[in-house]
Amino acid sequence: MFASGVVKLTSRCPAWWGLTALTYHYETQCLPTPASWFAHHLPIWLHRLSVVATFLIEVAVPPLFFAPTRRLRLTAFYCQVLLQVLIIITGNYNFFNLLTLVLTTSLLDDKHLAAKPGNSHCKKTPTFWLKALLSLLLELTVGGLLAYGTVHYFGLEVDWEQYTVHSRTTFTFHQFSQWLKTVTLPTMWLGAASLSWELLTALWRWTHVRGWLQKLWAAVQLSIFGTATVALFTISLVPYSYMEPSTHGRLWTGAHRLFGTVEHLQLANSYGLFRRMTGLGGRPEVVLEGSYDGHHWTEIEFMYKPGNVSRPPPVVVPHQPRLDWQMWFAALGPHTHSPWFTRLVLCLLQGKEPVILLIQNDVARYPFHKQPPNFVRAQRYKYWFSQPGEQGQWWRRQWVEEFFPPVSLGDPTLDMLLRQFGLQDKSPPRARSSSNILTQALHWIRRQLSPLEAPTLLWGLILTVGAIRVVQALLGHRPSGSCPAAREKNHRPAPKDSGVTPAPTNSSSSQPPQRRK
Repeated sequence: MFASGVVKLTSRCPAWWGLTALTYHYETQCLPTPASWFAHHLPIWLHRLSVVATFLIEVAVPPLFFAPTRRLRLTAFYCQVLLQVLIIITGNYNFFNLLTLVLTTSLLDDKHLAAKPGNSHCKKTPTFWLKALLSLLLELTVGGLLAYGTVHYFGLEVDWEQYTVHSRTTFTFHQFSQWLKTVTLPTMWLGAASLSWELLTALWRWTHVRGWLQKLWAAVQLSIFGTATVALFTISLVPYSYMEPSTHGRLWTGAHRLFGTVEHLQLANSYGLFRRMTGLGGRPEVVLEGSYDGHHWTEIEFMYKPGNVSRPPPVVVPHQPRLDWQMWFAALGPHTHSPWFTRLVLCLLQGKEPVILLIQNDVARYPFHKQPPNFVRAQRYKYWFSQPGEQGQWWRRQWVEEFFPPVSLGDPTLDMLLRQFGLQDKSPPRARSSSNILTQALHWIRRQLSPLEAPTLLWGLILTVGAIRVVQALLGHRPSGSCPAAREKNHRPAPKDSGVTPAPTNSSSSQPPQRRK
């Protein structure tokens, strides 16, 4: 998360430095949602303030993941939740944001997750009050520094007459680079210290395991998972340091060697989503067209990406429609930068059903489902969101240029491109036997589920699992005491018979029990 915010500034992108990135983002992102249209038409000053909030959450808040006080960690958690939920609402980024939310749950503790009241009735000792006071002072200090830094470095000014907030970047690229050089290495040490603490805590818990067999099994688990965690953390330091070259050069050589050994496995990678904003002059979009005679062309509509200007953007989270996603990248450059596009054109000319199903899940909606087109071409358009008041339209578009020339099977241009990229048709793969029961069962399940769109299927599975977990939680809920002392008192064994008659416990008695002297 920290690197994601940093690269937006190290890229020197004028949209990020000018705080105008979100005035383009909702319109030009890979797969917008209907909420993107409404977010795009928010006031400009709110877009700029949202960029400031993005920098605050992505750059300033992540160090609070390692804060010593609980409330600071919870604040960092809910800041990340806010950002990820807003991204989910305004953009289709498959399961990426859901995975991020799952990772951030490590900031929560058992007390916060419990569905029962905390131990507020437990006795407060002087040490407790001292810790509470120090925690409060630290939290106020951190909150004050974040507020002051945000106002100072982004020049926030409230215009009470217009009811707006003006913002601008008041620091330079050189100043940010110097700050980044100062904090990158300490953040690595902070992560190492946090990991060391967790390992020591796990080791301390292991010492309290009873039984030699259980202790041996716990030792094996601790050794395996501890070694894997340390190795993965060490590997991840290398791509993390890419954002600051001088720190990358000073990194421990052992980390570089370990990363080089396993780099082909892609266990750890650098990250920088939306490092530079694209489509500042309009959203580039590739539109495929097919024809039987080469004169009358019919557009090939995809399920999810923009095409028909009157069709609203879909909601496909957590599905990842890979072809629609790749079409967005293809539109950013010439078709030669995306060799797979030539192969796509060939498959459409051949009428290959598996490829057609990537474009339209319902084959009947594919305009050439009865017979493959004789010619296929592609045009590049610029798309913009429609203006409020334009009834029945979500987009406006303008033709820019031809993206891929008209070709047919056997066309010299198509054959030349296929040879150039090594994508010619090869010998068909050997047919695999489908006589075993598992293969037949999987094919049957796929046929039954094929009419369902992927987002519907995924959400159905998620809601089913969620409902099962809720039922399990309700059936397995047992009331228990909220205070450890109370639980200890409830489970304390009864004293031995000492000749003293116990007091009656009948709640219907009106007389209170007598104290024996």
